[in-house]
Amino acid sequence: MPYNILLILTDQQRWDSLGCCGVSGVHTPNLDRLASEGTRYDQCYVNNPICTPSRASLWTGKHLPGHGVYRLHDVLPQDEILFPYHLREAGYDTALFGKLHVAGHMWEMQYRHRFDGFNTYEWAPDPNGYRGCDTAYFRWLAVHHPDILQRWKRDGNSIGPVRAEAHFTTWATDRTIDYLHRMQGTHQPFFCCMSVFDPHSPYTNYPKEYADYLDIDALPEPFAVDESFDHRPIAHRREHNGRSFPSTDTLRESRIGYHAAITLIDEQIGRVLQTLNDTNFADNTIVIFASDHGDMLGDHGLTVKGAYMYDACTRVPMIIRVPDTSGGQIIDAPCQLHDIAATALAIAGCEQTDLMPDACDLLDTNALQQRGHAVCMHRNSSTTHGGYHNPELHITMWRENRYKLSIYHAPQPGPDDCPGELFDMETDPDEMNNLWFDADMSDTRDQLIHKLTTFLVQQDAQGRARGSEALPP
Repeated sequence: MPYNILLILTDQQRWDSLGCCGVSGVHTPNLDRLASEGTRYDQCYVNNPICTPSRASLWTGKHLPGHGVYRLHDVLPQDEILFPYHLREAGYDTALFGKLHVAGHMWEMQYRHRFDGFNTYEWAPDPNGYRGCDTAYFRWLAVHHPDILQRWKRDGNSIGPVRAEAHFTTWATDRTIDYLHRMQGTHQPFFCCMSVFDPHSPYTNYPKEYADYLDIDALPEPFAVDESFDHRPIAHRREHNGRSFPSTDTLRESRIGYHAAITLIDEQIGRVLQTLNDTNFADNTIVIFASDHGDMLGDHGLTVKGAYMYDACTRVPMIIRVPDTSGGQIIDAPCQLHDIAATALAIAGCEQTDLMPDACDLLDTNALQQRGHAVCMHRNSSTTHGGYHNPELHITMWRENRYKLSIYHAPQPGPDDCPGELFDMETDPDEMNNLWFDADMSDTRDQLIHKLTTFLVQQDAQGRARGSEALPP
């Protein structure tokens, strides 16, 4: 029988939030153990720094033009097929507990995607029910914790701390554990996705006792908070000047809440991993852990997510544990979220070459090294202060070897504006020194621009083939 697949997804979790990555002050023993028993992919980049386009890439195995989702509230076209559909066709039982988000929540409140492929579909986009919609989490609360349900309906995101046993993360965990017990004795391979909302903002709904696990004074502080944006593209100035920045105390509390929420997630993942042992599934289940994008958390004077190509926003944790393989491995070759789809199909023995031409099997290290790059695209998604960018804002990032290049396609830069960014990630991991105009780096910059534009031409052809809007020049 082929391997079972358990995919655990978090929301807005940056790469440097785990103890196994050398971060001080955090408490993630179960994820650290998963990494020690599996493989950590240290250069995992999202396909887009915004939820919906990023998740559309994860579930379809395609970059933006290939699936047609460009912005936060776009809807994945109904002819696109999510990879669980292929797994189900191959004989897998399939289940989702939590967030899907391949379309705006208002659309997902009313419809299911035609080809999502899930036999069990317990959908909940976020804890507060999103404008009062009925969700699997709300139905669970109605039975087990009606007082919390009433608080969510009354207060929304202003609810404050939610006790652990009634938390969204715990609900998704409980349902995943119930599913694993239900699959015992069925002799059918399964794909199960546990998709939680945290550590997404507003950073205030975590059970307060989980902050006690942190070494708060050792948590990383935001850096370059007062950074000048004079040497950066106009997009940064627009975003930075478009909203008020939180106070030092508020930002500190946000960071505590962020990491406390991750501690709760880690604890619940420990419960799931123990259930795999108890049900004898551990020896035949591949576990994948990842997140849809990161969070600036004040770095570079920016918050949450948006039109940023900084690692804090575009680089996420990725861990895969395969039974009967040596653990503690670290892969430095770039990989991306859409590779998860190709990996799942490869595990199931499904042919995916034509379905996902740009995706790699994450278990094939040679394929990752041969591809050798990661690409992240932003296409006029929403700003951190509401609405869409006006004028439109389009960015593409190319990550290869020690360099990261970002091109700002629109708006067209003025004579005094910087049209892009080039960082040496080996000597400047915090992305402080933009080398775009450095004469000594002009050859490197131009070579990377050529690779990026060649890639965009190929992607534009894919987008036109499926009827999507063309990419900006």
